[in-house]
Amino acid sequence: MNSEKTTLQTLRGLLPFLSPYRRQFFLAGIALLIAASATLTIPYAFRQMIDLGFGKIGEGGAHGIENVNLTFLALFGVAVILGVATAARFYMVSWLGERVTADIRSAVYSHVVEQSPEFFETTQTGEVLSRLTTDTTLIQTVVGTSISLALRNMLLFLGGLVMLFITSPLLSSIIIVMLALVILPIVLFGRRVKRLSRDSQDRMADASALAGEILNAMPTVQAYTHEKIEAKRFGLSVEHAFTTAMRRIRARSLLTMIAILLIFGAIVFVLWLGAHAVVNGEMSGGKLGQFILYASIVAGASGALSEVFGEAQRAAGATERLMELLAVQSPITSPTSPKALPQASKNGASLHLQDIQFNYPSRPDTAALSHINLTVAAGETVALVGSSGAGKTTLFQLLLRFYDPQSGRILLDGEDVREVDLHSLRNTIGIVPQDTVIFSANAMENIRYGRPDASDEEVILAAKMAVAHEFIEKLPEGYQAFLGERGVRLSGGQKQRIAIARALLKNPRLMLLDEATSALDAESERLVQQALESAMQGRTTLIIAHRLATVQRADRIIVLEHGHIVETGTHATLIKQGGVYANLASLQFHQFEE
Repeated sequence: MNSEKTTLQTLRGLLPFLSPYRRQFFLAGIALLIAASATLTIPYAFRQMIDLGFGKIGEGGAHGIENVNLTFLALFGVAVILGVATAARFYMVSWLGERVTADIRSAVYSHVVEQSPEFFETTQTGEVLSRLTTDTTLIQTVVGTSISLALRNMLLFLGGLVMLFITSPLLSSIIIVMLALVILPIVLFGRRVKRLSRDSQDRMADASALAGEILNAMPTVQAYTHEKIEAKRFGLSVEHAFTTAMRRIRARSLLTMIAILLIFGAIVFVLWLGAHAVVNGEMSGGKLGQFILYASIVAGASGALSEVFGEAQRAAGATERLMELLAVQSPITSPTSPKALPQASKNGASLHLQDIQFNYPSRPDTAALSHINLTVAAGETVALVGSSGAGKTTLFQLLLRFYDPQSGRILLDGEDVREVDLHSLRNTIGIVPQDTVIFSANAMENIRYGRPDASDEEVILAAKMAVAHEFIEKLPEGYQAFLGERGVRLSGGQKQRIAIARALLKNPRLMLLDEATSALDAESERLVQQALESAMQGRTTLIIAHRLATVQRADRIIVLEHGHIVETGTHATLIKQGGVYANLASLQFHQFEE
């Protein structure tokens, strides 16, 4: 019985989602009880019909036909009650299944989007989507169908068992002993079904993750003519999932067959004994008929319970995977008693990094940033320069608290960012990433993502500042034009300008630009640089820069190498020093200006 106990313990994780709907469960329970009672009344009515109706007719009794009429009328009444109660039960439990599944999906998704980037380093998006769809569908089946069927058949099993004992204690005792002998192998085999169910769901999640990865990289796949290769990879993954699923299906089929054969075999044997009792005059025909019907109810309930038990095994695996996801705690959270950031100054935010030491969780032995000390005054524009892997983007991630440093402090306007509410902190920072994200929405909503409560006029103003207004107006539906999934209808430069408009609309104290003009042609870059210069007024700006024009406009240049600050100064002074920056300038900027 340990396997069943483990399954029930796992499914207990659903209780927080079920408890808000106690009233609906209570109503469904009443309907279930009425339907089960009506079902258990039917065999007794048949006994009355055989013994008091057909028996009296056979003896020539005048009231025999009346008893038959009354019995069938009563049976119809029972059928009406059974039909209404069953319909009510079906409606209530189906509603519960849909409602609870929707709540679980919302809870899991809300929890996942709160996770730090560390979580997404080790978890594939496709796997999360599989848990949100496939696993929650299994749970919907259990809540909306299996729980109801389990309770219904449990009531029928127990009620039928009681009526069997009332009808014939001797035959019932023999049935109980035989059932006890056949249940043990069923439960033991159920353990294998549960394990295979979990494996099957994991393999399906792997296939979903692979499909999601490839579909998001279709231009690259097609450019390298890997369509057939990727189709074959996905096919192999699907076949692996199919093979695992078939092992589960074979195990469940065998479990069902064993349950039916053993249980019905035991009941047939007992009924054979009952038939001999009627022949010997130890039992009436009606009584044996009643016993047969109750035995059928008990057998049917037992078979249904074994089927439900198989569904519960699958749902337990799904629940386990979802609970694992909900149990993941982000290392980046808001403090219980957050401090408020000071009132924003007219020059933007001041920034102070004190002896920052940071290693990525996936690379604990390699320092991404080491002993970083940096002070940025309010309103200052600072350019971060360095080769790939120097730590520039890492610095941005720490400012946004995607990660926390292992040691040191980051102060924004004098407050440690770890002591500030996470949403308040990120609301004060605007970012234009190098890899622009465009959502499957129109241009207006993509820009409004920077500030959801912004008016259409404010969105259009931000687009004008980012030199995006003109090309948006030329789209077939202007600002209402759908930009395609991941912005496939836009050029790289257009996507970049949408991202700049989004950041400008947010109007942050601190602006982070990860080479915001990298995807623009020369003319667009000139226009956007003008827009950014006006946008930088009244705010602090950090720029990850690769282009000379961007660097020259900075008040100060910070040169990073292997996670260390190696040089600080203006473009002219750093060129004169002839150090790391001068070498980078010769390689990446292709010119010197002294």
